[in-house]
Amino acid sequence: MKPWRPARLVLLLAAALLLAACHRADDLPWRLTNVSGHMPDLAFQLTDDNGKAVTAEDYRGKVVLLYFGYTHCPDVCPLTLARLHAVLQRVGEKADDARILFVSVDPARDTPAVMHAYVNAFDKRAVGLTGPPGAIEALSKRYRSAFTREPDKVDGQYEVSHSSAIYLFDRQGHARLLATPAASQGDLVHDLYLLLATGNRP
Repeated sequence: MKPWRPARLVLLLAAALLLAACHRADDLPWRLTNVSGHMPDLAFQLTDDNGKAVTAEDYRGKVVLLYFGYTHCPDVCPLTLARLHAVLQRVGEKADDARILFVSVDPARDTPAVMHAYVNAFDKRAVGLTGPPGAIEALSKRYRSAFTREPDKVDGQYEVSHSSAIYLFDRQGHARLLATPAASQGDLVHDLYLLLATGNRP
């Protein structure tokens, strides 16, 4: 057996580092639907629940869970926000680097003050976002989501039918994962933890 030589050792170390660098976060054992490269980066100009104008750049460095809904939603929205709160709780301290962005599909009723009270009732890491109808519609279409206002009821109230997927973005705003209502809480915890641990996509 030939003795190890410093030059050979250096080459082996360099090869190992190269292999490590080539390992993509896409190769991780995701349980949710991997949409890397199939959806656009996070981009918007809206108003947060404190009345401040914000863009996607304000959330760079955080893992974002994007969801479209509205505060008068009778069932799926409160259930989804409660579920996401439970997921963040299970992830633990790392979840402080995550943000739930709850985008209203009912901007006529969802003022920043209304959104603030609503999202804070579920989780301190949740942010309510609202804005002009055109901006909301454009953002929804950007991620192939959809919503429709239903006819008014006798009392003048109405409901909004909307998609219920959760979109996960990495710290650089790249779309990474899609969670459907069928995804289990365990799958969300697993993939969110991995996304927070792996950081940015190479």
